[in-house]
Amino acid sequence: MGADIGGVGPLNSIPARNATSGSGRAAVPGQPGAQSPHPAPSSYPVAPPPGWGHDPKSGSIYDYIRVATFAIGPDGRIAQWSDRAAEFFGVPAADAVGADPITTFVPRELWQRGRARLERILAGEEWVGTAPYRDSTGGEGLAEVYVMPAKEAGSATCLAVDLGRLRSVETELAASEAVFGQTPTGFFLFDLDLRLQRVNDAFAAGVGLAPEALQGLTAEQVFQPGDADRLQVALRKVLAGDEPVLDLRLSAAHHPERRPAGRGDHRTWAVSLYRLNGPAGRPIGVAGQVQDVTSRHIAEREAAGVRRNLALLNEASSHIGSTLDLETTAKELLDVIVPQFCDVATVDLYTALLSGDTAPLSANPETGELRRVAVSSVVGNAPSVLGTERGGVRVAEAGGTLCYPPRSPHARALRTGRSTVPQPGPDPLLRSTLVVPLVARDRVLGLVQLSRAIGSEPFDAREVAIAEELVARAAVCIDNARLYRREHERALILQRSLLPPGNPAASGLEIARRYLPSNNNTEVGGDWFDVIPLPGSRTALVIGDVMGRGLRAAVAMGQLRTAVRTLAMLDLDPAEVLSALDEIARGLGGEDNSPGEELYLATCVYAVYDAVKQRCTFANAGHLPPVVLSPGEGARMIDVPPGLPLGVGGEPFEEVTVGLEAGAVLGLYTDGLVESRKHQLDEGLRAFRTALTNGSSELELLCDQVLEELNPHHGEDDIALLMAKVQAMPSGSVGDWKLPPEPTSVAKAREAACGWLLERGLDELVDTSELLVSELVTNALRHGRGEIRLRLLRDRTMVCEVWDDGYAQPRQRRAQETDEGGRGLQLVSLLAERWGSRRTPKGKIVWFELAL
Repeated sequence: MGADIGGVGPLNSIPARNATSGSGRAAVPGQPGAQSPHPAPSSYPVAPPPGWGHDPKSGSIYDYIRVATFAIGPDGRIAQWSDRAAEFFGVPAADAVGADPITTFVPRELWQRGRARLERILAGEEWVGTAPYRDSTGGEGLAEVYVMPAKEAGSATCLAVDLGRLRSVETELAASEAVFGQTPTGFFLFDLDLRLQRVNDAFAAGVGLAPEALQGLTAEQVFQPGDADRLQVALRKVLAGDEPVLDLRLSAAHHPERRPAGRGDHRTWAVSLYRLNGPAGRPIGVAGQVQDVTSRHIAEREAAGVRRNLALLNEASSHIGSTLDLETTAKELLDVIVPQFCDVATVDLYTALLSGDTAPLSANPETGELRRVAVSSVVGNAPSVLGTERGGVRVAEAGGTLCYPPRSPHARALRTGRSTVPQPGPDPLLRSTLVVPLVARDRVLGLVQLSRAIGSEPFDAREVAIAEELVARAAVCIDNARLYRREHERALILQRSLLPPGNPAASGLEIARRYLPSNNNTEVGGDWFDVIPLPGSRTALVIGDVMGRGLRAAVAMGQLRTAVRTLAMLDLDPAEVLSALDEIARGLGGEDNSPGEELYLATCVYAVYDAVKQRCTFANAGHLPPVVLSPGEGARMIDVPPGLPLGVGGEPFEEVTVGLEAGAVLGLYTDGLVESRKHQLDEGLRAFRTALTNGSSELELLCDQVLEELNPHHGEDDIALLMAKVQAMPSGSVGDWKLPPEPTSVAKAREAACGWLLERGLDELVDTSELLVSELVTNALRHGRGEIRLRLLRDRTMVCEVWDDGYAQPRQRRAQETDEGGRGLQLVSLLAERWGSRRTPKGKIVWFELAL
């Protein structure tokens, strides 16, 4: 101890007072051997009465301040030295007990004054003063010493308190009181039993009760049930884990004794919890700070709603309209809005829209029938919500038709093109409904009905605007699908109309053909085929594919097909036909083929089959090679030089002639049958040959088997398939004679023709044939040269052909009255079904046909 005892002067004291216990000894709390002022009677029960006992969890005052006790005996020396004194002064008991407190702790210059003070204390005078001291670590401090004498015993008990720690506790308590009582935010303190121990006025005002009334209440007694459970869990978590809980959102506390707040008084609190620990780290409770964040909560909720709506619009932009199909687009709209935006939704479109009718859609709901094309619901009993049964089909299901009453909100939405909000109906499952018309390009296409179930918020003005934006985007996609469907159907009708109807007849061939549009609803392609009868029991087989898709491709295909038929009537060779087609295709792209003009490119195979010779001549313009299946053999590709596609120009086309035996099957096809993104072209060609080899001997069934085998694997493009099976002409169907170039050959030709016809029972053709054969042979003698050849063919008609070596083609002209000749071809044209001429490598052939 230092010399400045009392803080004012050396050994400065306060007025002495007698403060001895009833027994003559001072009672020192916590000192060993201290006696209780009231002896415990033997009648007390085992359990101490209320207020008695010791709870180690609650701590004591000694956890906050430093206190030491020691005793001075009658001899003026230290008689007792506690462990706290040893820790406080840094002097062990062995050194302190028996020592003179004056000479041990007081500086030498103050010994005399200290000795006098000690004598007065031992005589019974109390003393309280301050004294500096040095602790066990060497640090200096200031202590307040309270000396309590015992007159009868002539001793004194001393109590020393660390003033620095005491003043710090006082300051902290004052600061805590100021913060707790004056802050505008709410504060509360739960004890270890999770009961409110203390609250400030701000928290009590928020609850609606006085601070005193809240003491001792639990969370369940203050907060609403759901919030109370969450707060209770958080309190236990903080108390057990020493980790704070921040920004716990709770509704404003509501005590049962307080009247429930109105809707406008609904508040939101943000609660932060942290554990309170004593000096030894022992938990003493949980403190909480409460902040009213109602405005921030509302702003956050509105911002979250805006973000949700933006995300909904973004999803709609990427999801709706991925295809050009009306029903699929309607379903995509419902996939976006249910259940993210509403609980039940339907899409109704005018039936005229679905049927492709180009007439204006009815604006009168009484006459405009709608079809429900899409339904989506997360409500369990959706059929009872969405409609009843009409015509055997539930309106609640896709496919039902309906007409809304003229005065209904739905009819008004269809009539005005504006959204309506019907009044809540009697249905107990729905809270609110919104009807939004589908309007695109100033045209009402139908309507979308959105409903929210009980338990959801009704549609507000902002959500109505969002719904209108979503439906408007879907309406544009639906209208695009409508326009595409119309164009697609028109192009498909045009394309089918340009293909030969049914199975066309061909001499010596059984024909089977198939055309399938792509199954992925893309635009129509330019695939086509044709079977063209030629004179002389010959048939032209054509298959082609215009590059590109859509109506322009279909139109280009029609132009090329017409050109092929025209060129075929000229009886040109296959290579010549393709060369002429190449010029035509280049002309379709424009006169000068400028960069801005669209190019028309096409691939094509042109084949001519001669039923008499059973030979087929091919020419190819960049198309896939033909396939032939001979009896007893596997299918194989015919090696035809591919050439360049039509419209490119610059290269001549080559011809290949192949003999075909009876029963052989010839296959012409487009790339849609064998080509796919899922496999290589060679794989598709191999599968085609395998299907032909293992297929049926019946041609129609073989076509179906090939398509069933190949088309389900892709179907990404249009498919055209033309198959022809060789049928040998019956024996005796051909009569062939060679005649010398002399006048007697005319009579021989008449005689041979009449005899051949009579042998085959064609008596009704004898007279006409005799006259026409005579005319053609006579013309060959007069206008031709070289050997004359006569051939009669019995097929679907009777055909007569006359060969000569002259290149001059016969030309029909009108003979004048004074002309002696020039009427022979007029006679042939009058009596024959058809007639014509064609060139040969060594001359020409003039022919006519008579119906059987």
